[in-house]
Amino acid sequence: MSNATFFNEFILLGFSEFHELNLGFYILLLLMYLLSLIGHSLIIIVVSMEPKLHTPMYFFLLNFSLAEIASTTSEIPKMLLNSLSGKNTICFACCMAQDFMVFTMGAVEFITLTIMSFDRYVAICKPLHYQTIMTSGLCLKLSLLAWIGGFGLIFPQAVVVWMYPYCGRNIIDHFFCDIGPVLQLACADTIVIELIGFLYGAAIMWGSFGFSLISYTRIIKAILQIPSATGRSKAFLTCASHLIVLTIFYTADMLMYLKPSTHGDTRLNKGISLVRTSFVPMLNPFIYTIRNSEFKTALWKAVTKRMSF
Repeated sequence: MSNATFFNEFILLGFSEFHELNLGFYILLLLMYLLSLIGHSLIIIVVSMEPKLHTPMYFFLLNFSLAEIASTTSEIPKMLLNSLSGKNTICFACCMAQDFMVFTMGAVEFITLTIMSFDRYVAICKPLHYQTIMTSGLCLKLSLLAWIGGFGLIFPQAVVVWMYPYCGRNIIDHFFCDIGPVLQLACADTIVIELIGFLYGAAIMWGSFGFSLISYTRIIKAILQIPSATGRSKAFLTCASHLIVLTIFYTADMLMYLKPSTHGDTRLNKGISLVRTSFVPMLNPFIYTIRNSEFKTALWKAVTKRMSF
């Protein structure tokens, strides 16, 4: 340590090993980011403006969209700026802040998805008691639980990672400050923080997945008991979008983080991360709204009101 060279910035390699990538690739990433930003912003604006959408489902969807915007904005713009400018550095504080934001928003999203599963369970399995159970007070408390829980789970780990000494080699083999490549540069034993991170990740992901699985098992059982085919179809469609998002989220994040953070195939992790931070956030607004006539009606109403004004 006495001969170590400390530094105040990192170099992000990005996709340097893929020499065949050209400007078109980064333009495509920019378009996906902009579509994601527009889609989630529309959800937030329309849900806020339209009284008919002031329901628990849309309230939680609004919170999910806020977390998605914060997560993607902390990664994609910096990656695109570095790639197009040729300057691949990121300051130490910026790197730590990016790492904290990405994982905090991830935790918020997982908790919110679990809450949305519970909301769908109550709506389908206990429809007569839905209004009395999912009150505005409970929805607000559950939303605060997601945000406070996300920050509370990640902040202590982020402080420890920030306090580690980093010396010598300052090259991160990723397009953002992912925890594994960052810890590989630490001049200290990272086994304990990696174990804590693994246990936290497993608890959040498997806990969220298990709760959602129980909820949807009961939901499917209730749907199958509906006598009419039309009723079963309508009930299933209300949950199909949420199931698609759950499948994508759990599959991608479990592949990346349910293992020691400094282990794993770098190229595979970068590929999964790219899908998770660009393609999936772009797709989510369409998944949640494309089949939803209620939202489309509210959107059209908001657009025509704005045009007439």
